[in-house]
Amino acid sequence: MSTQQADAVDIILGQWHKERPDLDVSPMGPIGRIRRCAVLLQRKMDVTFAEFGMTSWEFDVLATLRRSGAPYCLAPTALFSSLMITSGTMTHRLKGLEASGWIERLPSTSDARSMLVQLSSTGLQLIDKAVEAHVANEHRILAAIDAVQLKELDARMAELLRALEE
Repeated sequence: MSTQQADAVDIILGQWHKERPDLDVSPMGPIGRIRRCAVLLQRKMDVTFAEFGMTSWEFDVLATLRRSGAPYCLAPTALFSSLMITSGTMTHRLKGLEASGWIERLPSTSDARSMLVQLSSTGLQLIDKAVEAHVANEHRILAAIDAVQLKELDARMAELLRALEE
């Protein structure tokens, strides 16, 4: 018998075992925990993003531009492909970021019909501060897990991700 305290997923699994003992619900354990962790992690990360007056999607767009390297400029197609959103969603989001003064839209030098998206100096300063706070927050979130176990968890999650991406 495990000495660990039951979590919300354990309760759900117990209910299914009682109601449908004929059904192997074991996959609900890891998948339910991954989903629940994702929701709870998002809440904790959103608190940090809010400190900088931004949402998680705004952080994602600015961080994608920032990590692309100087001059922190990408085509909208590269952005929405990286963020796994539609072009229509990207267009709407870029308008908001531009209105906030965090990005600029520039004509492409290689294709006069298209525009590029670049971090503004304000956006660059904002994302540099926000990403530092975000990484510190992630360190705090994961501090409860031993470093060796965390490395193992990361390896197992990478395996699952590769399988899902195939």
